[in-house]
Amino acid sequence: MSTAVAEHAERLWNAVTTGDEYTAGDVVVQALGAGTDPESVLLDVIGAVQRRVGQEWAANRLTVAQEHAATAINDRVIATFGYLLKRPEPHLGRVTVACVDGEWHAMPARLLSEVLRLRGFQVDYLGAQVPAPHLVAHLHRTGPDAVALSGSLATRLPTAHATITACQATATPVIAGGAAFGHDGRYARLLGAEAWAPDARAAADRLARPLPRPHAGHQPLDDLPHLADQEYTLVTRSSGRLVKTVLAGLAERIPAMRTYTDLQRQYTAEDLAHIVEYLATALYVGDEELFTGFLTWTAGILTARGVPAASLVPALELLEAELRDFPRATGLLRAAHTRLAEPAAGSELSA
Repeated sequence: MSTAVAEHAERLWNAVTTGDEYTAGDVVVQALGAGTDPESVLLDVIGAVQRRVGQEWAANRLTVAQEHAATAINDRVIATFGYLLKRPEPHLGRVTVACVDGEWHAMPARLLSEVLRLRGFQVDYLGAQVPAPHLVAHLHRTGPDAVALSGSLATRLPTAHATITACQATATPVIAGGAAFGHDGRYARLLGAEAWAPDARAAADRLARPLPRPHAGHQPLDDLPHLADQEYTLVTRSSGRLVKTVLAGLAERIPAMRTYTDLQRQYTAEDLAHIVEYLATALYVGDEELFTGFLTWTAGILTARGVPAASLVPALELLEAELRDFPRATGLLRAAHTRLAEPAAGSELSA
């Protein structure tokens, strides 16, 4: 990254974290006016600032409100590109860009859409939380060359799998991207996507070449034979009961919980629900690292907020007792327990 680009990014950071939308817009206008490549403004200025927003929230140096405000400002700043730049006429085909249903982190998909337009693609950007039936209806109506499917939340992987399969049933290939699909694209490959890209530049480069056409007759279970044991289905169906049972068990183990306010109990229940949801998702993809990685990240979030990471251990133990007849689930819970016992667990964000 050049010094000039880094300076633009720092100025944009200062603007979005103080809620100064007009200055944020000026930063982009001035960067483009100074000759900075538009793609670099999108990815190395706006994109870099957005990543920093997420990192600072995780480290408890930005509030949720600040994170939301910064994201909203960045989103509106991106909109100025349509007024400031003369994009090339589309000549590289048509791409539909959409987020997985239930995925509300739309910024990566928005940035990709703008990069593709700059490269000469015709783009249909559908935004966040696109239900598969609506996406399929759009594909039938417009006939794009590919779907770029974005996901940041790993818990949406089962939904992503169904969406990928639905797109392929229309003979439309899928390129997947975003943190949900793994830093190396392992889940994109596992779920049958025709391609994966680690970032917007790589996705645009890959889409410049035709993606392979989907295989006829492909079935989702062909990718995941381990689902035959029904653990994913049973854990998912019993998630509400699991959360209630573990919450009651924690109240017995941790006396301080008996004096929790209704709001504190609600937050605890939501945290437990996330743990169960990630456990179910790890069962779906058959990958221990997805669950242990989430618990390590959660430990870091708690540590940054002054909550001991060890507070997660009783919840894991109670879940293991409830799921003692589920060998894959108990294996995941024990692996997470072991990971949390490691000295480095939860320390990454506390510095």
